[in-house]
Formats: sequence, C-alpha cells, structure tokens
Amino acid sequence: MSRSIGTGDARKTKAWLVCLVLAGISFVVIVLGLNTGTIRIPPLRVLDTLFGGGSGRDQMVLFEYRLPRIVVTVLAGAGLGAAGAVMQGLSRNALADPGVLGLHAGAALGLVMFVSFFRDLEGSSALLIPLFTFTGGIVAAVLIVLLSYNRSRGIVPVRLILSGIGVASGLSAITLYWSLRLDEDTYAFTARWLAGSVWGRDWVHAAALLPWIIIVLPYVLSQTRSLNNLSLGDETAAGIGTNVKRQRLLLLGAAVALSSASVSMAGGIGFIGLIAPHLARRLVGPMYQHLLPVACFVGVVILVVSDTIGRSLFQPNAIPAGVVVAVVGAPYFLFLLSRTK
Repeated sequence: MSRSIGTGDARKTKAWLVCLVLAGISFVVIVLGLNTGTIRIPPLRVLDTLFGGGSGRDQMVLFEYRLPRIVVTVLAGAGLGAAGAVMQGLSRNALADPGVLGLHAGAALGLVMFVSFFRDLEGSSALLIPLFTFTGGIVAAVLIVLLSYNRSRGIVPVRLILSGIGVASGLSAITLYWSLRLDEDTYAFTARWLAGSVWGRDWVHAAALLPWIIIVLPYVLSQTRSLNNLSLGDETAAGIGTNVKRQRLLLLGAAVALSSASVSMAGGIGFIGLIAPHLARRLVGPMYQHLLPVACFVGVVILVVSDTIGRSLFQPNAIPAGVVVAVVGAPYFLFLLSRTK
C-alpha cells in the first residue's frame, strides 16, 4: 500500500514538473512568435511592450495584429490537445484524433454553411462561427457513432476509425460543393482559413473561442476519473460505478465542442489531437489526471511553433500552420499505424 502511494506521489510530482517545463517552453515560443514577422521586435522589447512600455508602433503591431493571433493559437492548441486525449480514452484507440475521425470535416462544413449565410468571417458575426462548427461536429459525431456501434460490443474501435474516414470523405465532398457556390474572394479566404492559416485573426475571434475553452476544458479536466475508468473498458467501468453511457455521451460532446470551436478559429489543423496525447503519455503515463494537462500544453507548443515557423521561414509568403503540422503529423500517424496490430 505504501509503495503504491509513494509511486502515485512520484507520478504527481513528475506531472507537475513536466507541466512547469512545458509552461516555460510555451512562454518562450509565445515571445518568439510575437517577435516574428515582417516587422521584427526584439524579445526584451516585446516583454516591455506587453507590460505597458514600447513605442506606439510596437504596441500597434503586438496588440492589434500579433497578440490576437497568438491568443487564438494558444486556445486552439489546448483545445485540440485535450479533445484528442478524450477521443483516445473514449475509443480506447491510439489512432483516434478529431481530424482522423471526421470531426474536423463536420466543423469545416459548419464553417462553410456560416459563410454561405453571412458572407463574412470577421466582425461581430464571427461570434456565431463556433455554433455552426459545433453543429457540424455533432452531426459528424452522431454519424460516426451510429456506424461504429455494435449492439453486443458497443463502439468498436476499428469501426470507429473506418467510419470516421468514410464520414470525413462524405462531409468533405459536401463542403467542397458548397464552397464552389461562394464568390471567388470569399472562397479563397475560406480555403486559407480551413487550411489552418491563422493570419488576420483579431480580438473578436479570440473572444469567440475563449468561452468554449474556459467552460468546456475545466469540465473535461474534472472528469479524469471517468476517463480513467472508461479507458479500462465498458464492463470494468460499469463494475466500478461509472455510468458508461451517460459519461461517454457527455465527454464525447465535450470533445466535439473543443475540437469544433478550435477549428472554427484556427482552421482544419489535423494531427495535434493525435500527437499531443501520445507525447503526454510518454512523458507522464496513462493516468488522465496527469495526461490531460500535459496534452494541453503540448498542443499549445506544437501549434504556436508551427505558426511561427510558417511565418518566419517562408517569408514573404507565409504558409499556414496547418501545413507545418501536417508535415510532421502525417509521418507520425503512419509510424503509429505501422506499430498498431
């Protein structure tokens, strides 16, 4: 008994240390991200400007252009990392990811539907974008669950992946059809948005994403015990007092909300929900009270670094952060697929 308690304390301490290290890395990459761009601002001047100093030009560049973009990437990175961890726990499938499972395709369809009605992704109407993407994500999730459900075995992990790929293909085709109905300028802007480009985000986009993260993410973090139980299997979870159907439904809804809201403001950035939980599991183990916070920090680091690389290494033609993530994420997905029996 004392040995297990000691091991639990050691894991908790390790998780806190890892979180602190990742928080420090996140701070560094955020400062570097604020420094990077057409107008370079030295890191020390970035910090001075953030705390009220700096010239008028520095304040305009940081507060009007770069800081809203960084806030969106931080929130979206945390949301995608947590959503991926939840999906892997619910499905008991190491390859589960909101993008791979088709949730991003549903969110993208919701975004295109929004543009079809409002013809604009900016201004106060942007506050409604997460509602449309969440609706699209829910539609995708319902279709995937129905197609992967077996009456005697429940949700079959292998079916989940295959159903997700099929649903994603179908919804992507519908999204393409609706996109072609848009005018040329709106289509080009929407296509860049969906590719994972966070260029042009302002404070209204950060304000649209913030409530979804600060409400849903704490709920997910409070359900780590249920996630630990569900990852053991339905029968075992039910045997130790977990309401399996209710908890799976609530947590699935939370994962859809996090991923869809993140996609609504950061675009269809895939593989973060796959990579972040895997790296977190390697760092702190499989217990969700440790894994979930670390997955959030890893998601933040990946997305901010990807956006910074896309802006700094390919000037003057920056590439979307989603492309940078895919360059790393696709080979990693194939590597995991090759190791999965």
